[in-house]
Amino acid sequence: MKIIIHGGFFSESEQSNEVKIAKQNSLQKIAYQAFEYLQSNSAIDTVAYAVSLLEDDELYNAGIGSQIQSDGVIRMSAAIMDGETQKLSGVINIQNVKNPVFVAKELIKEDDRVLGGSGAKKYASEHGFEDFSTEIPQRRKEYEAKLNNGGKGTVGCVAIDKNGKLAVATSTGGKGFEIPGRISDSATVAGNYANSFCAVSCTGVGEDIVSNATATKIVTRVTDGMSLENAFNKTFEELKTIDGFAGAIAIDKDGNVYHKDSYPTMVFASFDGKTFEVFQ
Repeated sequence: MKIIIHGGFFSESEQSNEVKIAKQNSLQKIAYQAFEYLQSNSAIDTVAYAVSLLEDDELYNAGIGSQIQSDGVIRMSAAIMDGETQKLSGVINIQNVKNPVFVAKELIKEDDRVLGGSGAKKYASEHGFEDFSTEIPQRRKEYEAKLNNGGKGTVGCVAIDKNGKLAVATSTGGKGFEIPGRISDSATVAGNYANSFCAVSCTGVGEDIVSNATATKIVTRVTDGMSLENAFNKTFEELKTIDGFAGAIAIDKDGNVYHKDSYPTMVFASFDGKTFEVFQ
């Protein structure tokens, strides 16, 4: 059993030791909580739980703390994928829910598993998800000052459970000040993908990740016999050819954990029950 989480990138505008330490402490705490949860739960349940904890922490651009779009509205996206069944479900540009990842998880049992906008919100309301504003004063202040603090923030989790099953979940509050209706990678197989061989969650510039099909490429290459490290290296080399910006976390069927990013540093933490690894 292993778990790895990410909280997007540590942007240039955040280069204070106080924020860095806060994120390190937060990620380590959430990785530990998620691993403890994994002891008695499946990988699919655990990744949703872990991402919900990240969504509930305003340090990250997902759930509470999500960026505000150019029209002053917060729209969030999230997806989850079960490596065993290879079912992906997600919500795109959903508004006024506390944890988009839980709505995404609810959808995995449906025939229509990816919903957007008002349809996603209607589904959430009909399934007991209360109306909730995720806006915090800091994001409103940034919006009013026309700042873009970050723009590459997404959260995600990959887990392998005691039965060797893999799952992944990813959630984002967008890049901030985007055109309303923009769709990034987080609720697509480019940014969130898993099968029985490997699971990957991405963060970075959504358009670059989609253009490169980053998560899908890594998983496919591992499935075809390439090592996790080599699959990452080849995929990120291809990302360079389009001047792309991304980071990714992954676990393969053998429990190997890997992460890689573009500059600046992707914030992440992993835990296997004995050893923590946290971004420096």
